[in-house]
Amino acid sequence: MELSKLLMPGAVRVLGQVTSKKRLFQELGEVASSAYGLNASVAIDGLQERESLGPTGVGHGIALPHARLEDLDRIVGVFLRLEKPLDYDSVDRQPVDLVFALFAPKDSGVDHLKALALVSRTMRDSAVVTKLRANTDPAKLHAILTETRAPQAA
Repeated sequence: MELSKLLMPGAVRVLGQVTSKKRLFQELGEVASSAYGLNASVAIDGLQERESLGPTGVGHGIALPHARLEDLDRIVGVFLRLEKPLDYDSVDRQPVDLVFALFAPKDSGVDHLKALALVSRTMRDSAVVTKLRANTDPAKLHAILTETRAPQAA
């Protein structure tokens, strides 16, 4: 599994200011809709439902919201870089500025977990995170995220 298969260039955006987690999920849903044809409200509901189980802010300014959806035939991703960090109820209580959302088919099982692990490993790479925070061009952000890396232990 490679990020280049999960993340289309059109699913990478830079946002100025997002005022709430709810608004962030709306943005993620809208980007997923325009990039992959997902139903935005279904995507938003899926993210909110998963978030109600516990926050997906993993620390160090990074959030990995995700949802399993009906009528989806493959796992897809959306990446947002926030110019103004958002209070996200993260595990370390730090605001979030890098958000990588995954949408997976309801029955994706282990593939969803593999995709989440891949995104998590990528977002734990301090060199990648530094580059992401230093760039505001969506094309460059996509290139940074999808660059082939040597596999690392999870």
